[in-house]
Amino acid sequence: MARDRNSRSSRSDSRLDLPRGLRTTPSLFQSRDRFGRFTEAIARRMGTPWFLFGLSIFVIVWMIYNTLAPEGIRFDSAAIGFTALTLILSLQASYAAPLILLAQNRQDDRDRVQIEQDRQRAERNLNDTEYLAREVVALRLGMKDLASKEFIRAELKSLLEELDRPDTKAD
Repeated sequence: MARDRNSRSSRSDSRLDLPRGLRTTPSLFQSRDRFGRFTEAIARRMGTPWFLFGLSIFVIVWMIYNTLAPEGIRFDSAAIGFTALTLILSLQASYAAPLILLAQNRQDDRDRVQIEQDRQRAERNLNDTEYLAREVVALRLGMKDLASKEFIRAELKSLLEELDRPDTKAD
């Protein structure tokens, strides 16, 4: 019995309450999408004033500490141009550029899909509008065959006059 439970729990598709497609492990595409969302989040935060403010504070604190701290506890030398700080900022920039490009590519893909959906929607709207215009024209043509209010009034007046006339045959 214990062996049976372990074999069931180790199987990835042991959930019978879900359709087969939902029981599978995440695909490579889903993994790429997760990474894409991650890169977009980083790129979005790197473009904020708070990131720039925090980076500026980090650089200022780094420079002040390595300039004013006792020489024995400094970890970056101002005499050689803050080499460690330069390397850290270069590393950050070397990762930031590709992340921003990945985020832009994903945004371009979303924009392309949105443009295609807008084009399809506009085409459907145009077809609907043309259909409605044809229907309105058909209704107008159909209305010409209907009796107008004036025509019915004139017919009713002529019938009333005919009824009001004294009958000449009865005389």
